[in-house]
Amino acid sequence: MATDNTPARTAASDSFLDRYFGLTAHGTNVRTEAVAGLTTFLTMVYIVFVNPAILSKAGMDYGAVFVATCLAAAIATFIMGLYANYPIALAPGMGLNAFFAFTLVLTYKYTFQQALAFVLISGLLFIVISVTKIREYVINAIPMNLKFAVSAGVGLFLGIIALQSAGVVVDHPATLITLGNLMKPASILFIIGFVVIAALNSRNVLGGTLIGILIVAIAGLPLGLSEYKGLVSMPPSIAPTFLQFDFSRVFEATAIVVIFTLLFIDLFDTAGTLVGVAHRGGLLDEEGRLERMPQALLADSTATVVGAGLGTSNTTSYIESAAGVAAGGRTGLTAVVVGILFLLALFFSPLAEMIPAYASAAALLYVACVMTRGLAEIDWEDMTEYAPAVVAAIAMPLTYSIATGIGLGFITYALVKALAGRWSEVTPAVWILAVLFGVKFAVS
Repeated sequence: MATDNTPARTAASDSFLDRYFGLTAHGTNVRTEAVAGLTTFLTMVYIVFVNPAILSKAGMDYGAVFVATCLAAAIATFIMGLYANYPIALAPGMGLNAFFAFTLVLTYKYTFQQALAFVLISGLLFIVISVTKIREYVINAIPMNLKFAVSAGVGLFLGIIALQSAGVVVDHPATLITLGNLMKPASILFIIGFVVIAALNSRNVLGGTLIGILIVAIAGLPLGLSEYKGLVSMPPSIAPTFLQFDFSRVFEATAIVVIFTLLFIDLFDTAGTLVGVAHRGGLLDEEGRLERMPQALLADSTATVVGAGLGTSNTTSYIESAAGVAAGGRTGLTAVVVGILFLLALFFSPLAEMIPAYASAAALLYVACVMTRGLAEIDWEDMTEYAPAVVAAIAMPLTYSIATGIGLGFITYALVKALAGRWSEVTPAVWILAVLFGVKFAVS
């Protein structure tokens, strides 16, 4: 009797999934969506190792951040799949986590609890933007070349963090930075890890980043650079980061700049990722627009609020979702599969704790290279466009601050355009931001 009923149950299940996600209408099926979800997960699962490594620099509990990362990614991706019905996965954003740890906590001297409060507020503002027509104004008001510059600058910022973490770059009293000792085992394994990750990804090897991390982590075991702590266990406690908000400094002038920076990066990174992934999957309408952009932006902004409550930096859409789209993912079912896999990842915390700094730094440098590609998209024929973009991009790593780079970019853009007699090309939003950043630099 059980055998006779099994096909009926499967057919009913497939029928429900087809109706909910529109599988047939999108030319896909459950198996294809499942494979696509696994593909996306393997390309971005490195975040469960890298995010705790970065945020622990800010004094946050490694195990709690690991759990927060998995839960934030799972919940956010479920929202994107079930509400917006897009095959796009989310997780704590690279660059935003570095800004959180190295700029907000280590440079500006905020506590991580205060920084989490800023993340929460930026997420709430993102929700307001997502449900109103403000989103079109904000997205269209910022010059495209500055958007490319921010992405590239964040990449350069991640690059120098990765090189410092691995000891390849060290401080120097005369030149600020210089070459470290490349003969140290950790530095050697870092270089090998980066090369392996880059090579595997260039050959489109599924999970290439994860494979590279694990190879050099295992190689460090006999050298005493990493320690085997097992593979599977119950998840650590999330209590050290859960709802750990401190709003005591949210009304300071610098805090306003910080919140804007978090919102700015999150919003444009999300919009760019959504359009890019949708374009690759043929999910744009005839006019090249994303039909459910409001729902997708709302899912993304809600994810940041949820992530802040759990204890991690801004959660955002991942460009790695394109790997799942290339594997045939076309609906939110792909995202749901990714969310389930992130929940399963919760039970691999011992493996995450085994990953040494040099191994996660290798992945960080690879991500830096991917993000720095934004420089290629800049208009290099117009000095008034590329000069501010270059200032913004190089200022981020050299000042060790994403916010400073963005500020200098906006100020330079407005002034160069004005002195070149091209006032009309500067939107009111750019002037306002340039003035705000100018005041911030003057009083800080």
